[in-house]
Amino acid sequence: MSEFSERRAPSEPETRRDFLYFVTGGAAIVATGAAVWPLVNSMNPSADISAQAVVDIDLEGVGPGTRITVKWKGKPIFIDHRTKERIALAKAEDDALMIDPQPDTERVQRPEWLVVVGVCTHLGCIPLGQGGSEPTGDWDGWFCPCHGSHYDTSGRIRKGPAPRNLDLPPYEFVTDTRLKIG
Repeated sequence: MSEFSERRAPSEPETRRDFLYFVTGGAAIVATGAAVWPLVNSMNPSADISAQAVVDIDLEGVGPGTRITVKWKGKPIFIDHRTKERIALAKAEDDALMIDPQPDTERVQRPEWLVVVGVCTHLGCIPLGQGGSEPTGDWDGWFCPCHGSHYDTSGRIRKGPAPRNLDLPPYEFVTDTRLKIG
């Protein structure tokens, strides 16, 4: 053996190799992160959508039986000022066989106001029923003609391929006639 090989510790070449592996691996991770970050960042909402993160609605002129639509984060929000008949119909159906069972009281903060995201939970279509002459489905709520989903007066899925009820946005009543969504 040569004098040089005898003085060198046996683990020294492996330590150098390990160090190079770690440096190379770290550089690869940083390069991958730098390449993937723009893609991930492009999925964030744009500035105009983020500006709509909180929407304040005045409900003063919305009479019983009237449905209005507002935009929140680029999505339609259906606000239904329900009549006593619609409220009674929703409560009477609480025990019916449903795809996504949920009592009406869990879906509303005040019985006369139903606030739901107006996007069908099947494939993201906009259900009909907000306008006076539009079909409201078999349960007098909303109807998605694309695939035949029927929602009741509480926004619960009753018939069709939709897997769950219309979603509920985060909202609160600031006053008796002011609603804040978001």
